[in-house]
Amino acid sequence: MKKLLQVDFDFAGPFGEEMSNALVGLAKSINNEPGFIWKVWTENQAGQVAGGIYLFEDEASAKSYLAMHTARLKEMGVKEVRGQIFDVNTPLSIINNAPIA
Repeated sequence: MKKLLQVDFDFAGPFGEEMSNALVGLAKSINNEPGFIWKVWTENQAGQVAGGIYLFEDEASAKSYLAMHTARLKEMGVKEVRGQIFDVNTPLSIINNAPIA
């Protein structure tokens, strides 16, 4: 069953175009993670928060990625990473145009 991973953390920047330019390599590397399907990058400059919403093929892949990404973010100076894994209700999500079919 596909799993949605929600991650967020306090982040002082960069944001917007500067973030896009700085993290191209990281974004490309995520495509190679086992079980990875897609990611939506999230950022809130006013709230100083960043993160993402990911879709993985299964729970094991989502858990493995969360552990690896948490360690990577902590190496970058992030103190607390908040991550939650959710089941995806595919029939209802398809009604609302989710790209998961």
